[in-house]
Amino acid sequence: PARHFDTRTTEPISFFLSGLEELLAWQPDSNDEFNISAVPLAKRQPPLHSKRPRTLVCHDMRGGYLEDRFIQGSATRNPYVFYHWRYIDIFVYFSHHTVTIPPVGWTNAAHRNGVPVLGTFITEWTDGEKLCESFLAGGEEAYRAVSEQLARIAQHYCFDGWLINIENTLSAAAVANLPPFLRHLTAQVHGAVPGGLVIWYDSVLRNGTLRWQNELNEENRVFFDVCDGLFTNYNWKEEHLERTRVLAGPRHTDIYVGVDVFARGDVVGGGFDTNKSLRLIRQHGLSAAIFAPGWVYEHLGEENFLRNENKFWGSLAEYLPTHSICTLPLATSFSLGMGTSRFLAGKEEEAGPWYDLSAQEIQPLYPEHEGRLSTSCCLQDAWCGGSSLKVQGTIPPGEQHVAIRLFSFQMPAPPKLFLTLLYKLEGPHPEDLAVALELTTWDSGTCHEGSITSLPEPNGRHHPRFLPVPPPGLAKLLAACDRGSHGWTSRCYELDLQDCSLRDLSLLVSQHQPSPQATSFTCLLGEVRVLDAASAVVSPPQVQSLMASQLWWQ
Repeated sequence: PARHFDTRTTEPISFFLSGLEELLAWQPDSNDEFNISAVPLAKRQPPLHSKRPRTLVCHDMRGGYLEDRFIQGSATRNPYVFYHWRYIDIFVYFSHHTVTIPPVGWTNAAHRNGVPVLGTFITEWTDGEKLCESFLAGGEEAYRAVSEQLARIAQHYCFDGWLINIENTLSAAAVANLPPFLRHLTAQVHGAVPGGLVIWYDSVLRNGTLRWQNELNEENRVFFDVCDGLFTNYNWKEEHLERTRVLAGPRHTDIYVGVDVFARGDVVGGGFDTNKSLRLIRQHGLSAAIFAPGWVYEHLGEENFLRNENKFWGSLAEYLPTHSICTLPLATSFSLGMGTSRFLAGKEEEAGPWYDLSAQEIQPLYPEHEGRLSTSCCLQDAWCGGSSLKVQGTIPPGEQHVAIRLFSFQMPAPPKLFLTLLYKLEGPHPEDLAVALELTTWDSGTCHEGSITSLPEPNGRHHPRFLPVPPPGLAKLLAACDRGSHGWTSRCYELDLQDCSLRDLSLLVSQHQPSPQATSFTCLLGEVRVLDAASAVVSPPQVQSLMASQLWWQ
């Protein structure tokens, strides 16, 4: 069927639903399997329901369902990817189709990094009015059928809920049923999807008029009260934020203040001034909804996208509380789910562009310090996948080393850890530098919900013991301990800990002797793994009952 498969290539594709008939007729289908997310939502700290302000990203690009619709990837040159997952809380996939089901590659990438994904239900213009009239102006049965279908779709495809965007005038009968519809939808989604969310976009008022408020007020509060959050329109000023904060009361973090990165209309700041908007939003303790950050790609061009993307998110970092990992194992080769080649064990296996968001790996923090340190993605060389993490910086004069924070943790430390590292030093004198991992801890019982940056100093700084050969029983898992290849160096470490919590994993770059001059370095990271020794020894489960179907030999 054309909905599930590209008519030109027969490859499986992600799809949307148009109109009420398609929504109500939707049934699970045997052709759906490609579209079901295979990656469960990873746990992270602090959890979504903690009371600190959140960051929602609403991805709206050229109508949606571009190359990202190809579930098994495509040979796209310079595709759009998002990888600053540590800095955000919720990802919304937006398009102007009635029912936007997020392409499964996005859901897989977001879930692997602990971020829930919402689809969009939108009605607009005169067609939207008719659609709303047909399911809202009737009885309870009609709107309940719609909310039950939306909840079933989210549950079936394994994404996490809906943004509801009613951008048309409603009749008195229809608007009267809107709060009960939203309440029922929210209850259905909560029941069908663990941690499910329904967020309402600031559009129609309680009397059915379409008028964007740019704030929470008595005209739209009735909708906010029956769902999980309000996404405001973009043309607010500081007084809107002040009034919103007062009216929202204890639910102030459920207000997602809209920031249009394209800066359309009268806004505080978009583009590279988006930080001005975020500064004000955070001063009032509210959450933020960053709309169309694909501006970086669409407006500044595809060629220097990765550099501009790091610059854009780097400019916002001080207003984006980051997230910590709270489960092991952690293993990543930093791949973005795209590349100009594919690498395996440090060797280029296949040249040519590729794009597959499902193949994106766990992404680190991307620390930037003007002139002293930058972390970026390197597509020219990798250990595995399409890219490595490039860390460039300087060791200040008289200092012996510098630590670059890659991941933060918030979890009890197991008694024994194994760590592995694959790296490649570039530059004129790599032999003068050493590279290792550093792990910081704090005493058990200290757990903080605030912004990660304001935590107390760690009280333990550990330099794991280097293992020249893997311990018995782990030779297969840690096979790369003593052998890199193609210029990559491989290292294994072990660390014994007692009664403490993991805090930060950093890359330590040091020189043998402090130098009176600043020493610059460039290091590519190919892979990092942190393994709990106890579970590392357990062999993985065998694959059961493998089946192949829909075979077509050519």
